Amino acid sequence: MKQISLLFFFISLNFQLIFAQHASPKDDDVTKVLAIGNSFSEDAIENYLYDLAKADGKKMVIGNLYIGGAPLELHLKNAHNNVDAYSYRKVGEDGVKNTTPKVSIEKALADDNWDFISLQQASSFSGQYNVVMASLTDLWTYVFAHMNPDSKMVYHQTWAYQQDSKHEGFKIYGQNQQTMYDSIMNVTKHIDKTGDFEFVVPSGTAVQNARTSSIGDHMTRDGYHLNLDYGRFTAACVWYAKLFNADPRKNPYKPEKLTDEQAKIAKEAAWKAVKKPFKVSKVKK
Repeated sequence: MKQISLLFFFISLNFQLIFAQHASPKDDDVTKVLAIGNSFSEDAIENYLYDLAKADGKKMVIGNLYIGGAPLELHLKNAHNNVDAYSYRKVGEDGVKNTTPKVSIEKALADDNWDFISLQQASSFSGQYNVVMASLTDLWTYVFAHMNPDSKMVYHQTWAYQQDSKHEGFKIYGQNQQTMYDSIMNVTKHIDKTGDFEFVVPSGTAVQNARTSSIGDHMTRDGYHLNLDYGRFTAACVWYAKLFNADPRKNPYKPEKLTDEQAKIAKEAAWKAVKKPFKVSKVKK
């Protein structure tokens, strides 16, 4: 163990020296976030988050290293083998999204002076503590060794499936939404307590909050991916609130396809999730 620790120390030191030549994310007024994720990070940050920031006068750059359904185990394997396996989606400061195929984690980490780097588990495994921890610590160590010394890591809490979801992974939780939600909360509580992450982004609780509203159990488009409009907007509001320490209810932005009621529900659900990240809060709309 000592040899492994020393190895990671020297790897980390080497990359810290390399990144020391790059500007610190603290040196500009642009908030830059990179997700090492899958379709759930696509749902959460590729849509509406930039618009929320812009409406608040904030500058943003958003990156997503995408492989559909990718679990932490696969991200770790790709990291250790430096595989160009990702579709790298990047929303620039101008709001334009560009996609670059065949990009590695290492290349994306070095592509910009990221303020925040997000890790997350594949949705079906996100409520299984032993499965999550089997890869999370080593992936955290890899990212820490390769990131800018002033970057911070966050953990993205995913959401439980719709009660009638046909996703194969739903069987792990007895095809019960409450069981899946409780399991995800148990895992993210433990992760939050480690102190390894700057914060947990409680998208899972925001979605569950919104399900108590008039929207009901219709937050997804296929039983697990978020509804393209109010579903994705809810998750984006959570990210906005956490990244900028801001109340989304006070943000004037509303996607065109949302009704005023849907926008209010999304913002309220997100804000209540930030206040109580591991417990459902009712949304009275």
